[in-house]
Parts: sequence; structure tokens; C-alpha cells
Amino acid sequence: MRLGFTPNEAYLAILAGLVLLSAGSTAYGQWLARRATDQARAMRIRIVNSRVRASWSLIFVFTVAFALGQTALLVVFAFASFLALREFIALTPTKASDHWALVVAFYVAIPLQYAMISLDQYEIFTLFIPVYLFLILPIIMALKQDTERYLERVAKVQWGLMISVFCISHAPAIASLNLARYNATGPLLLLFFLLVVYISDLLEVMASALLGGTPLRSNQNKTRKGVLVGGVGAVLVGASLWWMTPFRFWQAILMSLAIVLAGFMGGMVITSVKRSLGARRWDTEIVLTRGALDRMDSLIFAAPAFYHLTVLFFM
Repeated sequence: MRLGFTPNEAYLAILAGLVLLSAGSTAYGQWLARRATDQARAMRIRIVNSRVRASWSLIFVFTVAFALGQTALLVVFAFASFLALREFIALTPTKASDHWALVVAFYVAIPLQYAMISLDQYEIFTLFIPVYLFLILPIIMALKQDTERYLERVAKVQWGLMISVFCISHAPAIASLNLARYNATGPLLLLFFLLVVYISDLLEVMASALLGGTPLRSNQNKTRKGVLVGGVGAVLVGASLWWMTPFRFWQAILMSLAIVLAGFMGGMVITSVKRSLGARRWDTEIVLTRGALDRMDSLIFAAPAFYHLTVLFFM
């Protein structure tokens, strides 16, 4: 580990900083919310506070990762995939004839995907859903001989598996990478990844609330100025954490930039998917409470992008 830190010391230092920052931000945000008299200002503060509260889930994930090990981390993310897929299917019209396809998606695909990560079967884990289930699910649904909107129904189940299971499962896969040759560890690399994802979203919302500007069509909670400032801030934070990764300083900048860009595109795509399913309006919307898909929209695209860039250039 660079700068003389052991992996445990680096984790404890980051964890202590996160706890102090989250506690202070939560308390300060609640104080501002009580003192806000202007309705617009109160709304912006509530949006920022909703993002600050997400830091506690980040702390929980990494306490699990370091205290209980890789298996517990996989269980946490498998549960997250289950919730995300359940939300996606709840938004998607299905028929009784789709029953067995959904059984396979929930009770076969999720356990097998995460089991393959646990068993270090990375060649299969990256092919299982986009290749094998891509072919198997249409067969299962065709056996029911229900051809009404068949292609649309198959595509929705496949899309749900891709974004809710395949993409999300790349996050715990990052923690299992063997980076000993770089004097780094997978769990700390996952911490680096999630910090950049979380800080990018938080800074974008905060900067949008403070600077204003033209709201994004894909997300009325963010503005163009806010996204630019927040993205730059997240890249700088990622660069400052280069010492806990296998990357050099300039490489940490590029990898952080890749995370920010992929996360932004993920948020844009997930919003479009939910709107196409009728879950969002195209007119002005302020989203204060977020479901599983909204909470992980940036991670959904950023996790596989970051994982494969790391494997391609550093494994």
C-alpha cells in the first residue's frame, strides 16, 4: 500500500473520515432544513439531504466487506439486485405465461451470477446473462405458446436482468480482483469506485442547488453547471485517493473520469427506461425519494465499465 498504509489502516482511515463527514453533513443538513423559510430553498435542501443519507449505506457496505468478508459483500449486492429487479418487473406489464421466466430470473439467475463471482469463475460470470440467459429465456417463454407482444415481453425481462443483476454484480466483482502485484487490494479498489460514484452524485446535486442554471432534461434535480462542477470535483477526489488503488496519479484521474462519465450515462438511461414504462413524467419532476434503480443508476453503468477497464489494463 502506498504512503506507508496497510490495507486495514487505509480502510479505517477512510471509514473514520466517512463517518465524521456523514454525521456532520447529516446534522448540518437537518439544521438548515429546520431554518429554511423559502419553499424553493427548502426543496433544494431536502434533495441534498436525501443524497447525504445515502452515505450511510456506503459505510454499511464497506463495514460488511471488511468485517465479514467477500461472502457477506456478495449477499448484500445480491439482495440489492433482487430489489432492483423487483422494482423493474413491478413497472413492467407481465402476463401469467411469463411466470417461469420470472422464476428463472429471480431464483436462478441472481444466485448463480453471484455464486460464480464467489467461485472466481469470471469467464462464465461475464457471459452467463448476456449470452446464455439471452438464449434460454426466449425458449422458456416460447414454450407457453403465448405470442401476444412476445418480443416486447422477452426484451423487458432480459433488460431487467442486464441492468439489475449483470451490471450491479460487477461491483462486488471489483472487490475480488487480485491486485497483490500492485500492493493494492480489491476491497479498497471497490471503496475507491463507490466513493467516486457517490461523491459525483452528491456534488452534482449540491452544485446544482447552489449554482442553479438550466436543468437537465433527464433529471430536474441537476443542472448543466452542477453536473460539470460535480464531475470535476469527483475526479479530483478520485485523483487524491490514487494511493489506495493500483493506479498512478494520472491513471487515477482517467479512471475517475471514466466512472463519472459512465455514471452520468447510466443515470440518463435508467431515467429514460423508467419514463418509458410510465414511472416518471416528462414534464418538471423533483425526485426526493428514490427506489433501488434510482439509487444505483450511476453504479449500473459505471461498475462494468470500471471493472473491465481495470481487468484490461491492470490484470
